[in-house]
This record gives sequence, structure tokens and C-alpha cells, in this order.
Amino acid sequence: MAKESMIQREIKRHKLYTKYYDKRKNIKNSIKLNTNFETNIELQQKLQKMPRNSLKCRKRNRCWMTGRSRGFYKDFGLSRHVLREMAHNCLLPGITKSSW
Repeated sequence: MAKESMIQREIKRHKLYTKYYDKRKNIKNSIKLNTNFETNIELQQKLQKMPRNSLKCRKRNRCWMTGRSRGFYKDFGLSRHVLREMAHNCLLPGITKSSW
């Protein structure tokens, strides 16, 4: 299990990302369309004043069952430990243990 504080931090980052998504997108589009240098600088400063945790790259993928961040399988939303246990218990359809 991951620490509760780390999970809460990820939830906070996700809320900030959804809150500032439209605003950030509008500012970036206006930077692309604008040709005036001074207004571009002002728009860049607006972007820099937004919270860092509102960036998409600050989010971390976590297992929905345990909260583990490493060994994350995107297709299932699970960490490698939970994926293995569920596959052994036949809880994931189409997943079998391979042996050769």
C-alpha cells in the first residue's frame, strides 16, 4: 500500500489539472496565434503564474487497488503485483501464465 499522503497528493494534482486545463489551453492557443512579441511575453508570464501541479506531466499513474506507482500496467490500471495475483486467481479474462 502506498502512503495515504502520496495518494492524496495525486488526487490534488488531478483536481488542479482539471481546473486549469481550459485556461492553459486558451493561453497556449493565443500564444501560437499572436505575432506581437510583447503580448507573447505577457501571455508566457500568465502561464508561469499558474500552479506547477496543474501540468499534465506532474501526474503519476497509480494502481487503483493499492496506490503503487511503480510497475504500473496502463491497460489494466494495476501494478505488477496485483496483476499477477489476479491473473493467478483467474480474475482477469484472457490472461494466462506463460511457461515455456
